[in-house]
Amino acid sequence: MNQNNRWRPNPNFFSNLAVVIIGISFYLAMSNLDLVHQAISGVLGVLSPFVGGFVVAYLLDGPVRFFEEKFSMKRGLSIAVSYLLAIALFGVLLSFVLPQVVQSVMVLGNNLNSYLSSLNTFVADISTRFDLDEELIEGMMVSYTDLMQQATALLRDFMPQLLDYSMAVGSGLVSALTAFIASVYMLMGKQRLLGQMRKVIYAFLPLQKARRMLAVCSNANRVFNGFIYGKLIDSAIIGVLCFILMSLFKMPFALLISVVVGVTNVIPFFGPFIGAIPSVMILLMVDPIVAIEFGVLILVLQQFDGNILGPKILGDSTGLSAIWVLVAIIVGGGLFGFVGMVIGVPTFAVLYSLTSDLLARRLKAKGIDKNGDPLPQAPVPAEEQAAAENNAGPVRP
Repeated sequence: MNQNNRWRPNPNFFSNLAVVIIGISFYLAMSNLDLVHQAISGVLGVLSPFVGGFVVAYLLDGPVRFFEEKFSMKRGLSIAVSYLLAIALFGVLLSFVLPQVVQSVMVLGNNLNSYLSSLNTFVADISTRFDLDEELIEGMMVSYTDLMQQATALLRDFMPQLLDYSMAVGSGLVSALTAFIASVYMLMGKQRLLGQMRKVIYAFLPLQKARRMLAVCSNANRVFNGFIYGKLIDSAIIGVLCFILMSLFKMPFALLISVVVGVTNVIPFFGPFIGAIPSVMILLMVDPIVAIEFGVLILVLQQFDGNILGPKILGDSTGLSAIWVLVAIIVGGGLFGFVGMVIGVPTFAVLYSLTSDLLARRLKAKGIDKNGDPLPQAPVPAEEQAAAENNAGPVRP
């Protein structure tokens, strides 16, 4: 058989096949999100100690590098100091904040009936004064009362279990210890692990693609690092400001509500509203006027955070517009809950940056800009133009 007649695949055959397979896989994954979520949850459940260790190591890597660079500490000493500070901060939060939060929940549960009775009286006075539909108001109050009683009973039953030290025995303690050990090893062997990852990338990818992938990883780390650290600092400041202002205005349950506001503020865009809704519902039972004042306070804090504090701390770490932030939060929250809502924005920012770079390269290769117009041609230097004319010679008829 003639060797020249042997069938040879199209040079783009395998890349096209890969695109088709990826497209089919993506369609199947989107069509079976429940199964995908269940599979990912199962894998993460097995790997949870190591995932937890990676999260701890990633969060403490910043302080470790800070002590290494600013105080010229050895890496082992920097890790030890960072862990001691983290444990001390966690201990202060547990010893100071958590007992008062539990006490506030217990007080709220014990006085729930009197709060609801006062709220019913207030609503009845308002409906009488403004001639509102009594049946509608009564139905709304019954639903609201049932909701608050169920929520308070759930919190009251859950808090003692949260403080029960027996929950930390067994697999939970083993997982926590494994995560701690894994995080220490990751921080100690960070450079070696990064070197091994680079070695694998360079071994299995062409040089240009390997460098491109490492640049993408570096950009992703920059985005995640800036966003997560910035959001944690921003949320802590907002929580403290909320507590200070509520204390100045003598609002009840200041610490409990400030913790709720600070924790939920980690979620971009929706965070202030998610924290404000249950807080307003709690204060509405105690004093409706205070609930309105708190709503105004949260609105002012949210404007301060969104227009001054947030941009000052976060800057333009994601580069996403409001609509893409909204999409990232909804998709991330739908797939992975609270964690997905937090990491969805930086993840989407990295994907958005990659897509933008890919589109820019493809458009440049076609000689057009992002609007579909031809790219302006670069002017030819006078020396090159004169040399080209001299080499062309005389034009013959």
